[in-house]
Amino acid sequence: MAGGLSVVANEDGQYNGKLTSFVILACMMAAMGGVIFGYDIGISGGVTSMEPFLKKFFHDVYTKMKEDKEVSNYCKFDSQLLTSFTSSLYVAGLFATFIASSVTRTFGRKASILLGGANFLAGAALGGAAFNIYMLIFGRVLLGVGVGFANQAVPLYLSEMAPSKYRGGINNSFQLSVGIGVLIANLINYGTEKVKGGWGWRVSLAMAAVPAFILTLGALFLPETPNSLIQRTNDREKVKRMLQRIRGTDDVQAELDDLIVASETSKTIKHPFKNILQRKYRPQLVMSVAIPFFQQVTGINVIAFYAPILFRTIGLGESAALLSAVVTGAVGIATTAMSMLIVDKVGRRGLLIFGGIQMFVTQMIVGGLMGAKLGDHGGVSKAWAFVILVLICIYVAGFGLSWGPLGWLIPSEIFPLEIRSAGQSITVAVNFLFTFLVGQTFLAMLCHFKYGIFFFFGGWVAIMTAFVYWFLPETKNLPIEKMDKVWREHWFWKKIVGENVELIIKEEAT
Repeated sequence: MAGGLSVVANEDGQYNGKLTSFVILACMMAAMGGVIFGYDIGISGGVTSMEPFLKKFFHDVYTKMKEDKEVSNYCKFDSQLLTSFTSSLYVAGLFATFIASSVTRTFGRKASILLGGANFLAGAALGGAAFNIYMLIFGRVLLGVGVGFANQAVPLYLSEMAPSKYRGGINNSFQLSVGIGVLIANLINYGTEKVKGGWGWRVSLAMAAVPAFILTLGALFLPETPNSLIQRTNDREKVKRMLQRIRGTDDVQAELDDLIVASETSKTIKHPFKNILQRKYRPQLVMSVAIPFFQQVTGINVIAFYAPILFRTIGLGESAALLSAVVTGAVGIATTAMSMLIVDKVGRRGLLIFGGIQMFVTQMIVGGLMGAKLGDHGGVSKAWAFVILVLICIYVAGFGLSWGPLGWLIPSEIFPLEIRSAGQSITVAVNFLFTFLVGQTFLAMLCHFKYGIFFFFGGWVAIMTAFVYWFLPETKNLPIEKMDKVWREHWFWKKIVGENVELIIKEEAT
């Protein structure tokens, strides 16, 4: 058996097993979907600040930036067509994730990851070869379909493959991969901006094909999760052998028994999207909407999509703005890696609350500084630009430590098997819906709200931090198939789901 870190059975219901090298390699390959997602996020913000790209596809924006001296600093990039390029990916992902739910449930997590990789490949090729706005946006749509499939399946895959003791750290590798993808995109944009002839943006868009190829090829060799196997087949011996292989021990009977029970319950559910509306699943339904919504209204996409544009707004040059985006991307990766190391020790709630306070404070200060130092024309001094960059890095650090990785981890671990694919689809759909809305409206909001945009998002951060404090129970180290325990013991949710099974039996009878 593959070696690894031991996971000892205990009174909290932990299963026997190890964090095997087999699981680590499989999860590293699956997390490549996060690299592509991050690359697509980062690349759009960079190319939309490149003058040759704007001149070719968004000439009105290019004219305002270069020639119109009357336009406010906050309004130079305000273009619905420009934001459509960025946000079209998320509209496509929104619809694709519901198709992906059926694929994930019927054919397995591996099938959805493979389809996601294939669409990524097609979208990257079309974007790199685009000669008009229609090809450009259609390429983004194909990338969005890939994101819809990958983001639906990869977090589930990671949570189901991981031993419960290490589930938080392993699942957080998805957000770490997203951060790595953003950083790679920012580095490539910084290099391609210097290409003579103005075609560097084509390299930036086409390079998404590299991680897409790795994901597509690697998906062919990925093992299916035991949870998916038991859901789709009655071959319990096959599931047991897979459990023994990934846990590194022959003693997997306790986990297998729980999987069999979860599978039998799952097979009685014919319409998971209808069943998730039942009262017994109310906490999971609320979290599947609230957590991705809050993750998007942190304002992180202000940085992820438009960091170079934001830095150009405060007066930095094209190259300096792209380099600043590289710095913020590196900070995000470092703090997400830290989150991976401590999330299963500190817990989910503590990180979310601490990160929320950190983001709120820095957003208030950045908004105040931009209001005091940046007018409608001109820029800020280099010293103040540096201060703003440092504050934004502290804000990104707060997100990387908390809402970035945990926004994907928590929804992927709270759903029982019978509604897991439907719940994850709702999570991804809500995430994409509000990613689209924020992405599509941000440049207009920046133009109208000006520095007040940071106060707007800061207010949401305060609300979501309070929500976590009052309504989100701690889920660390609890086996994924025993997660219903946290809702029955929570001060608020136990009033809805009940402290005993009578309510569940009555509801199922009706």
